[in-house]
Amino acid sequence: MLKPPHPAAVAGYLAAMLVNPNNHALDGGPATSAMEEEVVGQLAAMAGLEEPLGHLTSSGTTANLEALFVARESRPGRSVAVSAEGHYTHARMCHLLGVRVHRVPVDDRGRMDVTALEALLATGDVGTVVATTGTTALGAVDPVHRIVPLARRFGARVHVDAAYGGFFVLLADDPLLERDTGRALRAVADCDSVVIDPHKHGLQPYGCGAVLFADPGTARFFRHDSPYTYFTSDRPHLGEISLECSRSGAAAAALWLTLRLLPLTRRGLGGVLAAGRGAALRWAELLGTSGALELYQPPELDIVTYYPRTEPAALSRVDAASQEVMRQGMEDGKNPVFLSVTRVGADAFTGRHPAVVPDLGDARVLRSALMKPESEPYVEVLHDRVERLAEAAR
Repeated sequence: MLKPPHPAAVAGYLAAMLVNPNNHALDGGPATSAMEEEVVGQLAAMAGLEEPLGHLTSSGTTANLEALFVARESRPGRSVAVSAEGHYTHARMCHLLGVRVHRVPVDDRGRMDVTALEALLATGDVGTVVATTGTTALGAVDPVHRIVPLARRFGARVHVDAAYGGFFVLLADDPLLERDTGRALRAVADCDSVVIDPHKHGLQPYGCGAVLFADPGTARFFRHDSPYTYFTSDRPHLGEISLECSRSGAAAAALWLTLRLLPLTRRGLGGVLAAGRGAALRWAELLGTSGALELYQPPELDIVTYYPRTEPAALSRVDAASQEVMRQGMEDGKNPVFLSVTRVGADAFTGRHPAVVPDLGDARVLRSALMKPESEPYVEVLHDRVERLAEAAR
């Protein structure tokens, strides 16, 4: 999931870095604090939140930590439910916070199983449901539009980890996305908190995350005092609504300048995401006619998962061939192909491809995140290169 920052982001970051503002207190970065407040407002408007509390963070992990911290304080003593395909960060952060975690099974597309979630919510133990719009392995989008009313019925909060897929709300009404995917993305507006990572699809350098809370009263959970910091303004300092102290003002300047050039609209930044989504759809089409590669599952955003066809068709052969394709591609010194793999369980694999013999407990499949708009005109060449590698690995 690597994507070079936009030149505008580099220019904005570099210009501000020369001053090295600290957006913890308004005094530490008056201009960049104003920029941060402006871009946070833009991110909130994109997500559909009207008067949120929010700020940038140094990473998506930190942003999710803050959201889970508020979840714990809002529903003390109750647990968190997260999809089995959700990011591993949630379990780590809940362990840090001393919060119990339940892993909710997923359907045959890697999305949270709402029936299983309902049974879990009925126990009364769950205080917060973490939905994911864009899982990092498969790019799956949990059905947020079904999760929210269900959680409300049982008095639970909903946090959306939109670190990867948050910006795809710009395409929510676009025919490039499946109808239910668009509905799920629009339903983010009805959630209690959301995390978005501008250093992914927002074209920003690391690290730039963001956390937004629908209720501005959430500020009460962050309340603290610093006798030498907050003294020049009656307006809340950004550090007063954050768990972090020092934060780069340059990150705010970079995002602010980028959004001046590419606003959060379908024709602005949305065009960049549309190119990646279009590339994913085209590659899925090519994989559907390939004799050497098989599509693992249809892409929901811009992540494509696939594997080499093998004889015999067994998980052990698929696993070895996937690893060999990745290795050969990356070790080609003259013209490398950079791929990745993700590990999937035997039940998940055979549920999608029952003809494959489950002679292993899990297996690696190939995975490509087509985040760069340059992937769209390159996808036929990329497919041809990987297909040749797969033929050699059989």
